[in-house]
Amino acid sequence: MNNTKSSRVGNNLRSYFSTPANLITILFLVILIASVVIPLCTLFVGSFKINGNQEAIYVGGEVLDGDFTMHHWWELLVSKEFDYAYIKFWKPLGQSALMALMSCAVAVVFGGVVAWFITRSDLPGKKFISTVFVFPYIMPSWSMAMFWENFFKNTGMGAGKGILQSATGICVPESMVYGLVPCAMSLGLHYAPFAYILIGGILRNMDANLEEAATVLKASRFKILRKVTLPIVLPALVSTVLLVFSSSISSFTVPFFLNKSSINSGNNFISISVQMRSLINTGFTKGQGYVIAIVLMLFSIGILTLNNWFTGKRKSFTTVTGKSGQVSLVKLGKARTVVAVVLVVITAFFAIMPLVSFAMESMLEIPGDWSTFTTRYWLSTEPFEGSNKGDTIGILRSATMWQALGRSLGLSVLVSLFAGTFGILIGYAVARKRGSRAATLVSNLAFLPYLIPSMSFGAVYLALSYTEGFTWLDGSFFLLFLVGTIKFMPFASRTGTSAMLQLSGEIEEAAIIMGVPWWKRMTRVLFPIQKSSFMSGYLLPFISCMREMSLFVLLAASYTTLVTTLLQEYSRTGLTQASNAINLLIIVVVLIIQFVVNKLTGASIDKGVGGN
Repeated sequence: MNNTKSSRVGNNLRSYFSTPANLITILFLVILIASVVIPLCTLFVGSFKINGNQEAIYVGGEVLDGDFTMHHWWELLVSKEFDYAYIKFWKPLGQSALMALMSCAVAVVFGGVVAWFITRSDLPGKKFISTVFVFPYIMPSWSMAMFWENFFKNTGMGAGKGILQSATGICVPESMVYGLVPCAMSLGLHYAPFAYILIGGILRNMDANLEEAATVLKASRFKILRKVTLPIVLPALVSTVLLVFSSSISSFTVPFFLNKSSINSGNNFISISVQMRSLINTGFTKGQGYVIAIVLMLFSIGILTLNNWFTGKRKSFTTVTGKSGQVSLVKLGKARTVVAVVLVVITAFFAIMPLVSFAMESMLEIPGDWSTFTTRYWLSTEPFEGSNKGDTIGILRSATMWQALGRSLGLSVLVSLFAGTFGILIGYAVARKRGSRAATLVSNLAFLPYLIPSMSFGAVYLALSYTEGFTWLDGSFFLLFLVGTIKFMPFASRTGTSAMLQLSGEIEEAAIIMGVPWWKRMTRVLFPIQKSSFMSGYLLPFISCMREMSLFVLLAASYTTLVTTLLQEYSRTGLTQASNAINLLIIVVVLIIQFVVNKLTGASIDKGVGGN
């Protein structure tokens, strides 16, 4: 009897694992637990223990490395000695929350207004506005911050001339160049295209009969907008606010570039993410940095959970009837040309002018003074004066820069290959085992890194690299590759899952009947049918990795410098011309890759909105 029972169990196991979808599900369940769950647990544990001898000395008493302690949580959240908790945690958190709220307002108003004009009015020049408007979102987030500084800085605050002062002689106060308002404006302008895409997609797909019925009932345009249009786009508005808030509150790069100030300005703005990096880098307060990483993760997860709950509750706004093909466009009349010119100028200014400013700033020895035009920050073979780096020469001649660029390209290729392939396999398993607990768990675990802010996710693996048995990871290229693959896998897994769900199971069943092995079914049948979607799953992680700074800034060592961390180093040491030059180079590379994405996949980031 026992032999019969064990034989039956063995047969069931062989049958289970002979199905590719089952094997892939179990394989990635193990991989994701090891690469996501365990590092998160390590971070959590790190917030309750002494992390190194330096931290043991700082905490005091008789504690040793590895001992359990509540000191990190208590001192950071509660301690009133020298207002430590307020200065180190509550004030930066409050400033970051205010910055995030202000950026939400800018993104929603600016993006929403443009989306309405594109989808609901007879505005001319829609194609140009729609295409150019998304550029700030394609570019790295810090690009808008650097442009803001280049445009508004002035001699009145002890800096060189910015574009505004050079053109008009106007000197704005320092609070308009560095601090809370500039950070919020830069983030808002960066995420405005995100709001534009979400809100514009809803407006474009909205049933025009609803507005037409209100028009027949003699409702005014304002009343239609308030009673019909706004309630329908409310889910998109809420999603935009929550997602922009989540991204902004944990932003590192924008506050890093715009938190400079003179000694006597009183402009002491510092974000919670910048504070987290400072605490971790000191060596004495790593545990407190881990506490902030956990808080930011909880913020992000809570906000996205709230977003899912709200959008689920608003299903009553979904129209189930056929959509009218007749869209009633608002006639702008005499204001049509004026509005078009204003929008073209504004969108071109924030999308194209940053590239011009980076090129200008990289070629002026004294900002704003064209008599000091120089190409030495691009071509010089002599080290820059005051540089603490032996190889800080013209970036096109710098071995350090080319090595960093090559390392970034190599890392991005590897990350895209693995993240894209993993995403396709996860998508296949989830689609074929849809509804099963294991497939649902794999899908959720694969998406979890998206919910974790980049800086916090980097802190997760930093904590792991300090753990006994994993110290070989510290600063290694493999660590950067591992972190990038896991962090950008959600893009590929969601793309792969969507593509696989679109394929009927009958297609693969026909190949099975013909005796086609699984790997041939994937490469010869399924992949060719959904090639465009799968290519997006490879190319999107490539683009994201190429322009990422926050994720790698805690992890990259001197021998694994990436082009983005090199830019951060140049900016920190005051070599603004070199940092502008590298920023321009990164943006050009990213835009070329984006162009290739469009050509290979036929997809456009603004296609859901229109602008024909």
